[in-house]
Parts: sequence; C-alpha cells; structure tokens
Amino acid sequence: MAMNVGSAGGGEPEVMAEMNTTPLIDVMLVLLIMLIITIPIQLHSVNLNMPTGTPPPPTAPPVVVTIDVDFDGTIFWNGEALSSQPALEARLQATAALADQPEVHLRPNKLVEYEAVARVMASAQRLGVSKLGMVGNEQFIK
Repeated sequence: MAMNVGSAGGGEPEVMAEMNTTPLIDVMLVLLIMLIITIPIQLHSVNLNMPTGTPPPPTAPPVVVTIDVDFDGTIFWNGEALSSQPALEARLQATAALADQPEVHLRPNKLVEYEAVARVMASAQRLGVSKLGMVGNEQFIK
C-alpha cells in the first residue's frame, strides 16, 4: 500500500474526487439517537375516567322553529309569512327570552340574495338567540 505525499511536477495538487462522509455519518447518528429518545414518549397512554352505564334519555325533544327566507326576501316563521323585519325581531326577542331556547333552523332559498339571510342572522345574534343553525345546505352543492 503506497501513499502519494507530493506531486511530481511541483504544480497544483490534484483535486480529491471523493466525498468526505464523516459529517454525514455524524448527523445520521445524532438523528438516530434523537429518534430513539423520543419514541418512548409517544407510547405513553393517558388514563381517562369515562362514565359508566347508559346516559339518561332526554326529557323532551327540542322545540324547533323554522325560518324560511324565500327567493324575493319574504320571511316565513314556521310557514307563516311575516310582514316586516320588526315582526321577525319581535318573535326572535320572544324566543331569546325563553329559559330553554328552541332551536332556530334558518333555511334560505337558493335564489335569495345573501343580504336578506345576513339580516336575519344578524338580528338573531343581536337579540341573543344562541341555538341558530343553517338547514338545507345541500341545495347549494353543484
């Protein structure tokens, strides 16, 4: 086994074409150690105290109020047409004042302008209706 110590011509030394893999091996070993250290942390379980038995059945089915907004902006309260926005707000205020608020289902028509629906939602929020949901969204899927 021979070793090349210097160049014969005295010019520039030859370029070494081999890659130094020592830093790569060092980084890989550090990553392997970090992986080995962090794996046991992921295997720990969390003990939860889950309730036993069956939950009691609900006392009564929830009361549902349906608000329909027609294509021209007409508002229907459980199928009854309301004459104006103050009439809607009066009913929403009465609904919000109840101890056990009914669920309010808002069902807009596909062709109604967003402004009419937003007005109903803003009134419900302002007057304190907490159980408001949108119904019939499948009509908007193309």
